[in-house]
Amino acid sequence: MFPADLKYTKDHEWLKPAGDGTALVGITQYAQDALGDVVFVDLPEVGASFAGGEEFGTVESVKTVSELNMPAAGEVLDVNAALAEHPEAVNEDPYGKGWMVKVKLTGDMAGLLDAKAYEALVSAESH
Repeated sequence: MFPADLKYTKDHEWLKPAGDGTALVGITQYAQDALGDVVFVDLPEVGASFAGGEEFGTVESVKTVSELNMPAAGEVLDVNAALAEHPEAVNEDPYGKGWMVKVKLTGDMAGLLDAKAYEALVSAESH
């Protein structure tokens, strides 16, 4: 149900390590389902650094505004600028075109969940 090559937070962000010390970050299918239609994504500037768990932006939907929390400490290398014009990509392809930031990891990924553990978390929240 959730891609096995990703790491997940309890707040429904995902992190995809690239193997070179960088990673992509976005929100999960479960999160975008809960949010509904995404209308705006507020992302940080390239060069900004965040601690693991620190808020790095927000995602606004027709229902609510939700914080985006950095899964692991890192420095922003790139921002998905296409989301400014096409925030619906977060709904349509949360693990692909809907990625939010690319970071250079400066901390470890301790505390992140694998796909199986994240699926168990979502299952528990759904009941």
